[in-house]
Amino acid sequence: MNRKSHIDLIGAVALTAFALNLALNQVVIKVSNGGFQPVFMAALRSAGAGVVLVIWMRARGIPLSLPKPAHMGAVIAGCLFAIEFTFLFKALDLTTVSRTSILFYAMPIWLALASHVLLPGERLSALRILGMALAMGGVILAMSDRGGGQASLPGDLLAIGAGMCWAGIALCVRITPLSTVPAAQQLLWQLLISAPLLLVASLFFGDLVRDLEPLHVAGLVYQIIAIASFGFLFWFWLLKIYPASGVASFSFLSPVFSVLLGWLILGEQIGLNIWAALGLVAVGLVLINRR
Repeated sequence: MNRKSHIDLIGAVALTAFALNLALNQVVIKVSNGGFQPVFMAALRSAGAGVVLVIWMRARGIPLSLPKPAHMGAVIAGCLFAIEFTFLFKALDLTTVSRTSILFYAMPIWLALASHVLLPGERLSALRILGMALAMGGVILAMSDRGGGQASLPGDLLAIGAGMCWAGIALCVRITPLSTVPAAQQLLWQLLISAPLLLVASLFFGDLVRDLEPLHVAGLVYQIIAIASFGFLFWFWLLKIYPASGVASFSFLSPVFSVLLGWLILGEQIGLNIWAALGLVAVGLVLINRR
């Protein structure tokens, strides 16, 4: 498809579907943690997605190796990727999907702050500062609501830390020679570097397998195929067609869908403060990503 100057109907439908897919993934991780130790499952996901991506890239004739100048950026991004999903999978093990999603998808706050300092062309405008204030207010409100026993402060902090690592990856891709590498190669090396790191880390978090059932294995397969390999490739494809600011503005849908799915599927108790926090974060994300 040709490059578009705006988000059309097809793009809006595709981005909404992608946001719903990411939201469903939060629920799948939460459920699959019942069969796998979270960090071990993250390691299996990275390894499995890496295999799928290698096969796909070979079939399409896409080179697997990175140019030498991009090696350091790939190592940094891969390490951040491992830390991000250690934090995210553990957060979902400790607290609710709704709380984790609100705090994790506040990532643009940390990216905007870092970009303001490190990237001269990304200075904060009054509108983006307002968006950051609203989103940060939502984060504070979400953390202040203890959810009648469902909340976990360590889980909340891990979700925020995962979002910070995600922002770090985005920044790394922008300011290092990794930015010159095709998206498939960027993703592949994040997966390949993170897989052994996650596997080693999993040894420090208890038994690798819990009460494993076919449902948990199906959840892992879903994460490998629909999220960590082809899901992310679909996102990169959308970025090639539509303006990055327009694509990013749809990110507010993921926490909205996550909260709804956590309530509908898992029966999570969603208090008024959580709905208010979600609204603040969603509006803040739109303003932060607006150009």
